Amino acid sequence: MKLRYTFKTAVLGLRAHKSRSALTILGIVIGIMAIILVMSIGQGAEQLILNQIQGFGSRTISVEPGREPKGPADIYEMFTDSLKEKDFKALQNPANVHGDNKVEPFVAYVDTVAYENETKRTNIYGGSKLLLELFDVYPDEGVMFDDTDIRQLAGVAVIGENIKEELFGESDALGKKIKIKDKTFRIVGLLPKKGRVMMMDVDDMVIVPYTTAQKYLLGIKHFHAILIQAETEESVPLAVEDIKRTLRELHGITDPDKDDFRVETMQDAVDRISIITSVLTLLLVSVAGISLVVGGIGIMNIMLVSVTERTREIGLRKALGATSGDVLTQFLLEAIILTVVGGIFGISGGALFSWLTALGLTHFGNLDWDFVFPLTAVFLGVGVSATVGLVFGIYPAKQAARKSPIEALRYE
Repeated sequence: MKLRYTFKTAVLGLRAHKSRSALTILGIVIGIMAIILVMSIGQGAEQLILNQIQGFGSRTISVEPGREPKGPADIYEMFTDSLKEKDFKALQNPANVHGDNKVEPFVAYVDTVAYENETKRTNIYGGSKLLLELFDVYPDEGVMFDDTDIRQLAGVAVIGENIKEELFGESDALGKKIKIKDKTFRIVGLLPKKGRVMMMDVDDMVIVPYTTAQKYLLGIKHFHAILIQAETEESVPLAVEDIKRTLRELHGITDPDKDDFRVETMQDAVDRISIITSVLTLLLVSVAGISLVVGGIGIMNIMLVSVTERTREIGLRKALGATSGDVLTQFLLEAIILTVVGGIFGISGGALFSWLTALGLTHFGNLDWDFVFPLTAVFLGVGVSATVGLVFGIYPAKQAARKSPIEALRYE
């Protein structure tokens, strides 16, 4: 029998049981939708994070206290007080770190900011004007505090747009005084609306001199990080080596495996985030793929029931000249048609829900989320669905092909 007629017979067989065919397809649709949605969201999240990191500047180098953990037991080693004033001064010295680099200590924590009866819990950052350069945002009202304020441990602050709105509403905030803990800070600058940079919300932060934050807010003498902006992108690798050498000499470290600090460039962060998101996406796709296996088992069960119900039809076809190969091909085509149709609907539904998710995260989550529809997900969806149909359709098709026409015609 020609393949064209076999295909037509398979389609007619499926149309004769529309409800059963639709329910069988549903399992494949859900599995493909899940895979596409997970891959789209995973790549969208990766793109968002990478954009945030790259927006922080390709020349930025972050020096953080504590050893790079090699396992869960080493996590505590990340939180030390190994970066202090002497390290900051040494890294500022061009004789140690070559080039015209900008160096800034950095501290951060979460606390409540108060103005009269209004309060807001938010992120407090201790830094200098370099922090704003890295964020690429500058006060549109007032000014950024200067080096004199840092040396004098001044009680001055620059606040983000959300802080201004929640504490002061429509009234002018410039020159007003806010309280953090028991320390009073005068607002000298207001930042324009910026959104997130490096996963930090610029609109929801308060920036004060790092010296003031250390003494009056945190009561510490060390830094949470030292940020360095290299002179050029090309000088970053050399600067990293200079930083490591300088800190090892200061801390008396001869074995690099015993470093009590971590040096990370933006490229390091990009590479690390790419690996993490790829692994997580692969893991979630594998979990979503389980639903495809379940859907395939459902197809096999439905096809076995169909073979039993259509025993007399099989006997009649064989009596009229159909070969076992024709019967095998027909039932195999039915399984493949079910899964391919399910794959098409699953791809369409996955694309739609991925787009709606991206739209919702952009609109309601205030995130610069890009809609990503990976073509690999389309090929994966169609390929996997066809493979599932082929694999799980073979056994029922063979059962149908093996039936004797005489016994099949006698079947009640």
